[in-house]
Amino acid sequence: MASVFKNALSQLDKAAKYLELDKDILEILRNPQRILQASLPVKMDDGSVKVFTAFRVQHNDARGPFKGGIRFHPKTNLDEVKALAFWMAIKTAVVGIPMGGGKGGVTVDPKKLSKAELERLARAYIRTFKDFIGPQKDVPAPDVNTNPQIMAWMVDEYEQVTGQKNLGVITGKPLELGGSQGRTAATGLGGFFVFRQLAKKLKLKPKQTTVAIQGFGNVGYFLAKFLHEAGYKIVAVADSKGGIYDKRQLGMDPDHLLKQKQSKGFASGCYCVGSVCDCDNYQKVKSDKILELPVDVVVPAALENAINKENAGRIKAKIILELANGGVTPEAEEKLLAKNKLVVPDVLINAGGVVVSYFEWVQNLQNYYWTEEEVNEKLDEIMSRAFSEVWSLSNKLKIDLRTAAFVLAVKRIAGAIEKRV
Repeated sequence: MASVFKNALSQLDKAAKYLELDKDILEILRNPQRILQASLPVKMDDGSVKVFTAFRVQHNDARGPFKGGIRFHPKTNLDEVKALAFWMAIKTAVVGIPMGGGKGGVTVDPKKLSKAELERLARAYIRTFKDFIGPQKDVPAPDVNTNPQIMAWMVDEYEQVTGQKNLGVITGKPLELGGSQGRTAATGLGGFFVFRQLAKKLKLKPKQTTVAIQGFGNVGYFLAKFLHEAGYKIVAVADSKGGIYDKRQLGMDPDHLLKQKQSKGFASGCYCVGSVCDCDNYQKVKSDKILELPVDVVVPAALENAINKENAGRIKAKIILELANGGVTPEAEEKLLAKNKLVVPDVLINAGGVVVSYFEWVQNLQNYYWTEEEVNEKLDEIMSRAFSEVWSLSNKLKIDLRTAAFVLAVKRIAGAIEKRV
């Protein structure tokens, strides 16, 4: 499989062609400032000890403390974490918040751990990396397979080992421990705010616009919910076990789909509202095939490389919302752009999560908290402004949206580096 980090660097190189960038600064941006890797011994419930490989990559902090999630996944590796840390540096710069980029991960299948084992793993991660994180150094957050409870264990461990109360070290926490209102829906809502601005530019009519979403976790669900409430038709969704497609393209209610996922799953290919299931007008779709359906908008909202050089030629949708980090490979994007398809890049469309994480950090530092309405209003303002800046630059330079986002971000990061030397 191609290196995800090399894919990320190819995006940087493409953007650099449109900037008068000092070669020394480009070389700095191509390399993480710090790479941390450790072995975490964790005692299992049966008394045995298992050792898990953990990572923390800090890519760049010229604009502010490193910022980025921690994922627990069996396929997590250093190459992936390096790419995600780089993308986070770009993402924070695109939306204009004063933070840098970092990322963390543990190679583990959390579904195979008990709650107690999961807690011991989370606390071991913090004990190992405690000297490299902090509210003015590096501020971790949840990512794939981590959640507010895991963040609660992590902030508690940090406070225990440092002997200081410091809620600002971790974001994505429960409300009871300084979490922010609006954080749960932030990535999906931020994506909706960007798409709403795009729809205005393209003059899309909601009731005539169909959407397929690959990945129906927290992010995919909330995007579907907000699109549905705005009148768009959610005609297909999928999780890792399979998907369901509305053959009549009339649209499905995301709340019904969420209940179905939690109880019956999508594998049957039936659409269920309560105990009543319709299997005639719906069909089962493999998760990877959902992106190839005849719809107007497709949303890869799961893991990296969902749209790649193998399936890019079969994508029928005109608009791709890359809600997953690295959901579209560079080779695939070239094919999509050659067919005049519009790709809204991850570093813009899914930045709502880090924006509200930034809000949480600010609230923790000030010990003053905002209402959900205030959070969402501020999120809308930042995401809409970021889209407008990227869209304008794309039109000015006649380049695709991803390259425009990278040009904007790299210029901001480079400017911060130059002012420091």
